[in-house]
Amino acid sequence: MNPKQISKIPLNTEAVDCIVFWTKNAAPMMDKLDTIDALGYPYYFQWTMTPYGKSVEYNLPDKAKVIDSFKALSDKIGSQRTIWRYDPIIISRQFPIAYHVHAFAKMCHLLKGYTNKCIFSYIDLYAKIRKRTKSIVDSETDTQTMFKIAEEFAEIAKLNNISLETCSEQTELSQFGIRHSACINKHTIETIIGYAIDVKKVKGQREYCQCIDSIDIGAYDCCSHGCVYCYATASEKAVLENRKRHDVNSPLLIGRPCVTDKITERITKTLKNSQTVLF
Repeated sequence: MNPKQISKIPLNTEAVDCIVFWTKNAAPMMDKLDTIDALGYPYYFQWTMTPYGKSVEYNLPDKAKVIDSFKALSDKIGSQRTIWRYDPIIISRQFPIAYHVHAFAKMCHLLKGYTNKCIFSYIDLYAKIRKRTKSIVDSETDTQTMFKIAEEFAEIAKLNNISLETCSEQTELSQFGIRHSACINKHTIETIIGYAIDVKKVKGQREYCQCIDSIDIGAYDCCSHGCVYCYATASEKAVLENRKRHDVNSPLLIGRPCVTDKITERITKTLKNSQTVLF
């Protein structure tokens, strides 16, 4: 959050056990995956795909193209490493329960066989996004509505052989066969890399976040997808300015380090233990 405090993070394969990519459109990255594979980095994708149109996600490609790209990625790296996120669920007059049930069923049908897991969550109205989302949502989702959606989604996901899990949700939905999960998931990573890892839950995240300890190398205010519910974007102007500052030869995503920056070298090491894992 402080642009003058920079962490120096080694990205060699001895220190990196697994990379988790978040995206809403991996198409521009597809021709880079062979390079990542050749270098020996294990990885998987968290791909957010929702049913909203241009009024909510105004700079995303058409959903048909996004779904085709999702399938292409799954064909390349496998359904186990291509995780679908239906996130966030917005309930309003424009997007009632029936809208989501219909959309989720259609998307599950299209993605059947291309992913093994869907992670979902209900919208959190952070202070910084309340103004932007005022025209599409009035309030957060009440418990009874959560239950209704969960029950419907669970039946649909089961029919399509997709496991359904929640992200950072306090509400218990195990009665519908839905468990609390994590985006940076210990079991998923162990399965992909073939080793057990010794790791604890991450500190400093939201109370109900189940993610394991990791290092985030992303940056705020650099995504141009234009999703009105995004908590990582302050304004379109900030995004445009930051994207102008991107330099492919810089060690930073945005701009370059300067002499007044405080650079701290992060101590990183593999979390693998010596025993391989069989699943």
